Amino acid sequence: MIKTIRYFFEALIVYFLYIISFFIGLKYSRIFFSYLFQKIGFYFRSEKLIIKNLDKINSSMDENLKKNTIKKMWSNYGKTFIEYIFLKNFKQSNNHIKIKNKNYLETTLLKNEPVIFISGHFANFELMSMELTKMNIKLATIYRPLNNFFLNPFMEYLRKKYVCKNQIKKGIKGVKEAINYLSNKNSIALMVDQRVSEGARVNFFGTPAHTTFLPAQLALKFKCQIIPIYINRTFDDKFEVEILKPISCKHPNNIDKDKVEITNEINTVLEKMVAQDPSQWILTHNRWK
Repeated sequence: MIKTIRYFFEALIVYFLYIISFFIGLKYSRIFFSYLFQKIGFYFRSEKLIIKNLDKINSSMDENLKKNTIKKMWSNYGKTFIEYIFLKNFKQSNNHIKIKNKNYLETTLLKNEPVIFISGHFANFELMSMELTKMNIKLATIYRPLNNFFLNPFMEYLRKKYVCKNQIKKGIKGVKEAINYLSNKNSIALMVDQRVSEGARVNFFGTPAHTTFLPAQLALKFKCQIIPIYINRTFDDKFEVEILKPISCKHPNNIDKDKVEITNEINTVLEKMVAQDPSQWILTHNRWK
């Protein structure tokens, strides 16, 4: 009951902020929420956890750089939070984004072959699936519903309308849906940077972390590529989407062994994304719990 009341008032606040932001516009909303999240973020997410995560990523980072990285992370977090109400703007325009290495998508675009697209919570992470669908790639995306059931229906509405109409809820049922989509030559997109309860421990920045095997399992089953995508917010609040070299899974020899090797490779790619600029990553997840 207490949790329900808390969720209700949280949702009221969020909806109120979204309404206000809709009227003041994207530019000033970004400025305000960048500032706000830098000031109040630690009241909602543990500062100790964020520092612990940074130490895992780079144990030699000095205090000034650490403080600046955390400040920029909260700034990006605030901007991403409010950009949900402006997803329509991104859907209808290409002025906000630059896409690098489109050549890695040639097979997918020309032969209509399914792909497993992976990324993490970098910059505005919703743009990965949005930009892929704008390129007419048949896509379904796996998502984790919000805990707040007053907010979640609205977020699902926004994702289906502006990001990707085919949304797969994370879980056993979602795995079956993903298999059906791949069977019908649809690609799948998912985030692979969060801790999962069902995953085995795989090294991530030198420390074992619960990691999903799902991308490797699906790629091995359907003999398709895994394509990592990195999203970066630039200084002028535009975005760069970098399509990275595909991870090939077409010729499995030992499925159990191969899925571990592929997952290790995925984590290595993800490490490089995070290390490139830790402030682009949402550092508030308890990745190594």
